[in-house]
Amino acid sequence: MSLLSIGINHNTAPVELREKVAFGPDKLKDALSQLSNSAYVNGGVIVSTCNRTELYCDVKGTNKNKLIDWLSSFHDVAPEDIKPSLYVHEEQAAIRHLMRVSCGLDSLVLGEPQILGQVKQAYADAREHESVDPAIEKWFQKAFSVAKRVRTETDIGGNAVSVAYAACTLAKHIFDSLKDATVLLVGAGDTIELVATHLVSHQCKRIIVANRTRERGMSLAETVGGEVIALNEIPEHLASADIVISSTASPLPIIGKGMVEAAVKARRHKPMLIVDIAVPRDVESQVGDLDDVYLYSVDDLQSIIDSNMAQRKVEAVQAETIVSEESAEFMAWMRSLQAVDSIREYRKNANDIREELLAKSVQALASGADPEKLLIELSNKLTNKLIHAPTRALQAAAQQGEPAKLATIRHSLGLDDPQ
Repeated sequence: MSLLSIGINHNTAPVELREKVAFGPDKLKDALSQLSNSAYVNGGVIVSTCNRTELYCDVKGTNKNKLIDWLSSFHDVAPEDIKPSLYVHEEQAAIRHLMRVSCGLDSLVLGEPQILGQVKQAYADAREHESVDPAIEKWFQKAFSVAKRVRTETDIGGNAVSVAYAACTLAKHIFDSLKDATVLLVGAGDTIELVATHLVSHQCKRIIVANRTRERGMSLAETVGGEVIALNEIPEHLASADIVISSTASPLPIIGKGMVEAAVKARRHKPMLIVDIAVPRDVESQVGDLDDVYLYSVDDLQSIIDSNMAQRKVEAVQAETIVSEESAEFMAWMRSLQAVDSIREYRKNANDIREELLAKSVQALASGADPEKLLIELSNKLTNKLIHAPTRALQAAAQQGEPAKLATIRHSLGLDDPQ
């Protein structure tokens, strides 16, 4: 087996090129079929996300150029357009690359966990379309176990490094549990959608979506099992909100100091967390002066994110050590497999010699030959036959002046070092 990975990612290619070589669901089945049935690939997996397109293959011989040509041809992209952005990893480098990708060490956001799920889905798709051979199977299963080890032994994914995730993490720090919390989401854009997704995983008691257009707000509310209100209804519902997270495109603040002051009074000064991640701000800055109100802006969250990213980089050092150890171990195991056929052939050859000489001895014994003489003759012939090839190898190495080769042969025969 010979493992190879070829691809492009956010570090090597612009989005325009990544789009051209992406494998959508409509292309994947045909691509995997072509790949696995080619004359130069035993099996393969295609990982295609918004940030990367990669081929992981068990190739026959050294066929990286054929794989590159196939990738170019499949997407009708000129080879000269794609080659400058391609990276190629072979054997242990390929093993290590898949492990780093699975662990989030090669991601745009260091340590992000989503990539592992994407790699697992790519592997499942390849299995479904029967393009996974034993080498690929072992390779990917090892990568998954290494990713699990990294998550267990390091905290590389334990700190918030996105605005949406940081907002939810902040809420968890202020409220022991979000299961009894009512959350008011102001806006229904991409950031608020991400916030809503995180909140659902924390099983919030109630989610209210306030948006300028009820249609967009209703779409998000239905997704998270919440309810929708208009922006002008916020004053009526603010007092019921333990957490307010706002991100709109409004040029002026939507939530003012007076509105929040009235809500806090109605809440009998029960604490309220307000996270304003809009630019320009959705919440008047004076709201932060109120007692029992915790107001955080996008700048506050960014400082949290920067600190957490620095911590992730520290954890990544340990993760890289784990990946290096595991990839070297897996490569050693692969190399050991290369000896299996040789060992099997050597044993068969020795056994054939033994059976041939034994059959002749049994035949001679049946003809009345002296048993003692037969045993001596059998042992001598067997010894000579078995040591013939090693003896010639020793003589050749010595005659050709190859001391290193001579030492290797002596070591393999269990002899002392010639020095």
